[in-house]
Amino acid sequence: MSKAWVKERKREYYYRRAKEEKYRSRAAYKLLQAVEKHPFIKLGDVVVDLGAAPGGWTQASRKIVGEKGFVLGVDLKPIELIDLPNVRTITADITDSQTIQHIRELLPRSADAVVSDVSPNISGVWDLDHARQIDLAQESLRIAVSVLKLGGNFFVKVFQGDMLHDLVRRVKFHFAFVKLIKPKASRARSAEVYVLGMNLRRVE
Repeated sequence: MSKAWVKERKREYYYRRAKEEKYRSRAAYKLLQAVEKHPFIKLGDVVVDLGAAPGGWTQASRKIVGEKGFVLGVDLKPIELIDLPNVRTITADITDSQTIQHIRELLPRSADAVVSDVSPNISGVWDLDHARQIDLAQESLRIAVSVLKLGGNFFVKVFQGDMLHDLVRRVKFHFAFVKLIKPKASRARSAEVYVLGMNLRRVE
């Protein structure tokens, strides 16, 4: 039994499971698995989901926060309607300085968690793709520290590479607990990992 065969079976498993459980993407299980191990989203929370299209993480977040929570999905691409009263989606650019204010206006209160699965358009040039991903992760961090409550949490996708250390350092500056996570639903050959920052602290 080859490793390639095992990896392909794993990919097919999450794809099929997403179809069966009506998640819009297999990526939903990355978030669910991470939260199961480190409960950075809880029942009743307010969550901002950056890079939300097609909506898998928004659906997963809504499952966790329940009827009394609130989830806002944000993406450059329009997100197909998720017909639930406590879910909103907007089409917006996270690199636009006005997006933070737009997000704040739509939240019922400061967010408990900001999650980001934002990815650049992949060029195939590794150094360029890595740099673009880190830039987007930094933009996600900028939004997170602006809309989170004190004690709030942040979860962001990154690509492994030379610039990751500096991003982790920036996250540690703002959050009391920081950890790199690779959920089981992530493809083993993928360079993606997730940075978790918990307990946003006041920075003087």
